[in-house]
Amino acid sequence: MNAFVVSVITAFILAIAGCNKKVPDNTDKTKAPVALGSEITLEGELPSLLTEGLTPEEKSKLTEEILPNASPDDPTPEEKFLKLRKDADSGDAKAQNTLGVMYFTGEVISKDASGKILSNDPATAAAWFHRSALQGYAKAQFNLGLMYANGEGGLTKDTVKAVEFFRKAAIQGNSDAQNNLGAMYHLGEGVTKNIAKAKEWYTKAAAQGNADAQANLDTMK
Repeated sequence: MNAFVVSVITAFILAIAGCNKKVPDNTDKTKAPVALGSEITLEGELPSLLTEGLTPEEKSKLTEEILPNASPDDPTPEEKFLKLRKDADSGDAKAQNTLGVMYFTGEVISKDASGKILSNDPATAAAWFHRSALQGYAKAQFNLGLMYANGEGGLTKDTVKAVEFFRKAAIQGNSDAQNNLGAMYHLGEGVTKNIAKAKEWYTKAAAQGNADAQANLDTMK
């Protein structure tokens, strides 16, 4: 694969700090009821394996040593997460996308059906991205397009669907989606190869300061 595919992957990393681990199950999770992971530890909390057997005083001391200090008036990480989850469950597209990012990057630690701890949870991330994307939220459309492009989160790799979601986000002005859509046109991935269209989308993204798009335009020259 040539440099333009790398550009697609690079934008992925920038968008949701991507991890290239793949989930063995290739079932398209977006077509089934959303199965959410079971949160066991949040960022800002100590995992149970570090605190097992400690007294409350010892646990408090260890927490102070490991975790950064926060104002007593600030919401705890758990409170922030529960508020975000409540908003997402209520249909807030931005909260749904943010929750998807947290699951993808491992900011929220999950466990699978067997109880095994997951370093990240792309399948649950894909489910939240899908909910948000269906409401027209551009960042979620972009993220879901990336997951289809890379075959992440239990989604079968599907460049046609990747193009579909990139286009939805690109039309709304998302520069990463515009760059990736240009790359798909340039390569003929998921869409008929069209250099003029590739240049058009690269130009739109570059005009917003997207460095990857500018690099792709320079390569075309």
